[in-house]
Amino acid sequence: MCCKLLPVRELAKPAGAWCQHCEPGTGCRIYPERPQACRDFFCGWMLNGEVAAHWRPRESRMVLNFQATLKRTVVHVDPSRPDAWRKPPYHAELQVVATRMAEAGGYVLIACGVNHTIMLARQEFKLERMVPSDKIVISRRPGPAGPVYSIKLVPDEADMQAAADSAAQL
Repeated sequence: MCCKLLPVRELAKPAGAWCQHCEPGTGCRIYPERPQACRDFFCGWMLNGEVAAHWRPRESRMVLNFQATLKRTVVHVDPSRPDAWRKPPYHAELQVVATRMAEAGGYVLIACGVNHTIMLARQEFKLERMVPSDKIVISRRPGPAGPVYSIKLVPDEADMQAAADSAAQL
């Protein structure tokens, strides 16, 4: 599933499309020569022995990516099954992870094609037009039933300048 769901810049492979070098059900046909991005990625299902067997990407149609430096867990969802993460037992388990991560200043990011959702405790935020370089800013305030969160996307300044330059040329 990582060969379908994740982008690979070195191969100009977009997220959500099968890699031209992947043989579904068998694996990578260029494994010994695969790009560095592929060499560096390891699915969270394989890395963390505490992740239940039903998270196996072939079964769940999702790939887990634990990004400790960004304090987030990214769940890449197969666009052909966009509601997979909302089904039992996945959604309940993601809520537990999201609550634990929110307490530590992190979050769960659900990525399904161009659609993105952030989970924080029992709150979900659908993000509009998110790009990989966007910075996610999370605010937290006390509420009567626990923390209340708000989310803001802050575009990368270089991306904003490039867009402004492009608009100026029109």
